[in-house]
Amino acid sequence: MIHLRPSQRMRGLGVVQHGAGILAEPSRAFDLPAERDEAERIIDELFAAMERIGQVHPFAKGMGIAAPQIGIGRAAAVVQPPGDAPAIILLNPKITKRCDEMDEQYEGCLSFFDVRGLVPRPLKITVKTTALTGETVTTVYERGLARLIHHEIDHLDGLLYTARMRTGVAPIPVEQYRQTGRAWVYEGA
Repeated sequence: MIHLRPSQRMRGLGVVQHGAGILAEPSRAFDLPAERDEAERIIDELFAAMERIGQVHPFAKGMGIAAPQIGIGRAAAVVQPPGDAPAIILLNPKITKRCDEMDEQYEGCLSFFDVRGLVPRPLKITVKTTALTGETVTTVYERGLARLIHHEIDHLDGLLYTARMRTGVAPIPVEQYRQTGRAWVYEGA
C-alpha cells in the first residue's frame, strides 16, 4: 500500500497547495447582487470540496475553505463550525474590529496539511460581509469560530497562517501534533 502524505491527499481532493501563486494574491471581490450567479456557483464548489475533504479527514475543531484554495481567485469562503451548527458563507469578508485580547492555538491548513502552526489571533473579531442580495451584514465571532473565520479571511487576503506566527516559531510536523480530533480549549469556556 502506498502511503500518501496529508498534503498529497489534499492535492488529490482538489486543494491547491502551498507555493501556488493564487494563495499569495488578494482575491477579487464580488459585485453583488450583479454577480449573484457566479457567487452561488463558487459557493457550491466550496461546499462540494468540503464534502470531499470531510469524507477522508475528521475536523473536530471545524473547518473552512476559501475559493483560492480550489483555484478560484474570488472573495468567497465557507466555514463549517464544529458540531451541528450550520455552515457560514463569507462573501467579500473584511475584519472591521479585533479585540486586543489574543489567544495562541495550533492551526492546520488544507494547503499545507503536513504541518501545524501555533498562531496568535484575537479572541473576538467583527466581520462585515456582503449577502447575495448585495446587503452588508456585520457579525461578531468569538474564540474558535473567530479563529476559523480569521484564517479563511487571511486566505482571501493572500496570507497563510505562517505570516501570523511569532518570529522564531516554526510549524511542527503533523506527526508531532497531538491535538487532532480535539476542540480548542479556552479559559472559562
